[in-house]
Order: sequence, then structure tokens, then C-alpha cells
Amino acid sequence: MSVEKFIVFGRPHFGEEETNEVVDSIKSGWIGTGPKVKLFEERFKEYENSRYAVAVNSCTSALHLSIIVAGIGDQDEVITTSMTFCSTVNAIIHSGATPVIVDCDRETYCIDTAQIEAKITNKTKAIIPVHFAGNACEMDKLMKIARKYNLKVIEDCAHAIETTYSGKHVGTIGDFGCFSFYVTKNLTTGEGGMVLTEDENHANKLKIMALHGLSRDAWHRFSDTGYKHYDVMAAGFKYNMMDIQAAMGLHQLAKIEPSWQRRKEIWDRYQKELRGLPIKLPAEPAKNVKHGYHLFPVLIQDESGITRDGFLNYMQKNNIGVGVHYQAIPSHTFYREKYGWIEEDYPNSKEIGEKTVSIPLSPGLSNGEVDYIINTIKNCF
Repeated sequence: MSVEKFIVFGRPHFGEEETNEVVDSIKSGWIGTGPKVKLFEERFKEYENSRYAVAVNSCTSALHLSIIVAGIGDQDEVITTSMTFCSTVNAIIHSGATPVIVDCDRETYCIDTAQIEAKITNKTKAIIPVHFAGNACEMDKLMKIARKYNLKVIEDCAHAIETTYSGKHVGTIGDFGCFSFYVTKNLTTGEGGMVLTEDENHANKLKIMALHGLSRDAWHRFSDTGYKHYDVMAAGFKYNMMDIQAAMGLHQLAKIEPSWQRRKEIWDRYQKELRGLPIKLPAEPAKNVKHGYHLFPVLIQDESGITRDGFLNYMQKNNIGVGVHYQAIPSHTFYREKYGWIEEDYPNSKEIGEKTVSIPLSPGLSNGEVDYIINTIKNCF
């Protein structure tokens, strides 16, 4: 089989429902932060079984706000993983704190909990675990460390909307859970994010800080109950979500489980059909973990006779979009120069960052497209 149309990596899976809801928002005249954002927050916290949810414009914003609301800033340190997207580290930097990185586990690509305690100092105030590719970090071990040293835990759940750990949704285990609704995510609003918390005080501060530090959001100021004056409570940010985004999110969330089932079907096919090739397949989840199946990263082994970039280019030339998740944080110029980080000090992240490629895992993939992806990979080797 061949494909005439390029298979876009992480393409969103939309139906008429999303289109109609967005059009409804446009026709209503209310496209900013309003009733649909509030409804999306309500439904998302119900799905995740959390007390409070605050919608924002990205997971980066969610992380930044969570760090600030946790009272972390100048002179403080925050520990996170060396195998993550730059936004995790940048959010720490923008809060005024100093990032401290720990190598990832070689099998799960999540933070290696065995290495965390060695990085804790009297300046350490929080840990940001990243639930990589939809798998869950070892939260029992991590929370035990956090309680021992009185540290906040801010979960980066950008890949992990459906993920659970010991029956509990990730993002509800630590103090804050930060989610992404970027275009390639399992639930997309184009751009967007959410913060979960069990603490009412944290939730109130998050809402204030997400919209300029105002005491009332735009919906309450301009609703049909009459204009209400606001007060500036803090020097906040412009991180609010819009109704036009929440309109997509409402219907994406409504079909999150069927989409998850389709991703699992594709994941299982990849695991079966690609076994035996000179690539390392992603780890299957532990028995107490429900995997989110967000990414399917394959590690190109040395004996394959092909480089990671050679594989990547082969796939692209055959009309298959792929991703790199991720180059290790210490491999980037800024972090090396700013913090003196050396790639060789994080050997697992270094190898993963140099040898992995993520192949398509969208629920919108047809069976024929999945067959084509599998056969193209086999032909490559």
C-alpha cells in the first residue's frame, strides 16, 4: 500500500460537533472567557475527579502559575527531569527559581525517582514530575520523598489526560496538575491548558493570577446581570482560555474514552508488528497504571545500521509525519551555557534524545494508514 496524502503527525481528530460549537460561540458574540470555559472546567474536573479546575491558554502557563501560587520564586530550586520539553524548565526559570534536573528512567523515560534525593538542598521547594508519553511516574515513591522534605509536587500532565496511577488520575496526586490541550494532544483546543488542585485557596489565586490579577473575570464583569467593577489584587498574567477554545474542548472531552480505545488499538498493533526489528519499543505500563497512549516513541538501536535522523528522513520521504520527543534538556545551547549542564551527566536522557522518533498515534488514523506505517518501518530496516 502507498498513501498519496501526507500522514500528519498528531493530527487532531475533529467531528461536526466541534465545528458547530465553535460556530455557536462566534454567533453568540461571546468568544472570550465566558460560560463555555466555565462549563469545560466543570466537566474536566469531573472527568479527572478533582475539586477545582482552572482553564488557561497553555500547559506552560499552567506550570508557571502553579509555581508562583505555590509561593516559589527567587533563591528557590525546583527539581524536574532532563527528558522533557523545554517549557517545563522555562516555567521554573520564569518564576525566578532555579531548575535542577534529574536523569530519566531508561525504560519509562519518566524521572528516575532513585536520583531525586541526591539533588535536594535547603533551597529545594518543589518537584515537577513529567508523565512521559502517557505513562505515569512512580508517584508513591515521589510523594514519599516530597513529604519527607516538605516539598510541593506540581505534576506535568501534558501527555497524560487519561492516565491513572493506582486508580487515581495523575494531576490529582500532587499539589497541582498541569495539562496541555495543544493541537497534537489527546484532547485539543488548538492551544490551551488546565490546572487541577484540591486546595480552594490555590484555585482562587490561580484564577486571579491567570487574568491580570483582577478580582473578577470578564464573564462576571460583562454578563447580563450588570457591569461589576474589578479590583487588581496582584500583578497577574494574561493566561486565560477563550470560549472559542473551550467549545472544541467540550466535545473533545466527550469522546476522550473512545479516542483512547482507538489509540490503544494502534499501540497494541505497533507493539505486535514491530517487535523483532532493531528498535526499542516503548515500555508497557505497570499493572497499577492506565497509560494515556499519547506518544509511541521508538529508539533506533545501533545495530540497525541507520541513524535516528536517517530513519526520520526516510519516514518523512514516505509521507509519514514523525516527531522527536525530546532532545535532552542539557543538549540545548541555552541551558548548557546558563547552568553548565553536561549531556554526559544524564546518560539515559542523552541516548533517548539522540535515538528516538515518535510515530503517529492519532485516533483518526485508518487501519490502512496504520498498515502503511508498519510496512514502511519494516521496509526501512
